[in-house]
Amino acid sequence: MRQEHLEAAVPVGTDPRRYARVLARMHEAALSGTSPPAQPRAVIGASWQRMRRLGLDPDHGRDGSPLSAAELEARRRASRLAEALPILRGGLMSVAEEAAHIMVVVDADACVLWRDGSNPVRHRADRLGFTEGVSWDERHVGTNAIGTALIARRPMQVYSAEHYVRSHHAWTCAAAPLHDPRDGSLLGVVDLSGPAATVHATTLALVDTVARLAESQLRNAHLAELERLRAAALPVLAKVGERALVTDEHGWVAAVSGVEPLDRVALPRGCAPGEVWLPALGGCRVEPVPGGWLVRLSGDSVQEPTRAVLDVRSPRNCTLTVTAHSGTWSYPLSPRHAEMLFVLATHRDGRSAAGLALDLFGDAERTVTVRAEMSRLRRRLGAILAPRPYRFADDIEVVLERPEAPELVLPHSTAPALRAPR
Repeated sequence: MRQEHLEAAVPVGTDPRRYARVLARMHEAALSGTSPPAQPRAVIGASWQRMRRLGLDPDHGRDGSPLSAAELEARRRASRLAEALPILRGGLMSVAEEAAHIMVVVDADACVLWRDGSNPVRHRADRLGFTEGVSWDERHVGTNAIGTALIARRPMQVYSAEHYVRSHHAWTCAAAPLHDPRDGSLLGVVDLSGPAATVHATTLALVDTVARLAESQLRNAHLAELERLRAAALPVLAKVGERALVTDEHGWVAAVSGVEPLDRVALPRGCAPGEVWLPALGGCRVEPVPGGWLVRLSGDSVQEPTRAVLDVRSPRNCTLTVTAHSGTWSYPLSPRHAEMLFVLATHRDGRSAAGLALDLFGDAERTVTVRAEMSRLRRRLGAILAPRPYRFADDIEVVLERPEAPELVLPHSTAPALRAPR
């Protein structure tokens, strides 16, 4: 379960109306380039800077063409958010009605798929263009809880003049992202929006809690799918008579035969039948089965990976993408594993356990934690990582993609900051 710091838009104990006036002065100062009375929250200030670089009109935003009814319906059918919709409605609709809010569900492209709630507020949203089928991303409507949460990858509450476009200053909104438990991909955002006078810190906590419940429901549905695949896979493995395993389409392991149990294997992007090299397994032959793949461990000398791209541009969405002659696969990284691989990418000669502990924690004695985490990484990544010292394998080209801004920085000065070179 993800751990998030929920930052309310209005500081505790602050009069919202008075604070709205302060925000309005901050907003005007940001647009005019004059000295502000105070600084906005860091996430809001960063969004305002993005809007100024885009040249977004602070009075009207940027017009976009809404989807047709047929296009909207196609998006709804294609989105896994449809499976989560009953949980979202059950957790938020009564609150939306009573608190003069609307509940809005958007996909990962910020397209509004569903909108329900208070009729008077829906009519106000209509006048704003906040309707089903429109894009509510930052490029079109500026800083807002939906679009900014999609970029920041975290729950967001935006109040009054924190919105970049002036016509939105009469609104407050709270949004939380939803992720697909099968591969960690961003599915979209659920949001509660209403008049600025209805702002309350607990709205953000409520939206985030319901989003987590929806993700749990999706996770349970995935586990049920795996259980059905496991029942079908066992007879298949019994007939194979060699080391093999069966995975779903996302690499989650349903059953194994003659192989150490694994939770997941990293399948190549666009996996197809044939010979592949898989981390932690080596040379394999992949064959389709209903609902997934049969992976036979061949032991043959399939060409190993040649290039690894470590992408740490987003601190909440770090990935390692490995390319071999047999295909390309991506592995989502936790913040800790991203930090460890970043150190190894910048020290190609390798780091000892004590050196990594010093880099990560500022304490060379924390080698037990480092060895445990590296053991987990090496079980997933196989020959990509080498031990004694810990390092990327010598024959792999490592490409490091860093953020433009220093958003992800290792906690101690002995380790290099994850920032773009100057």
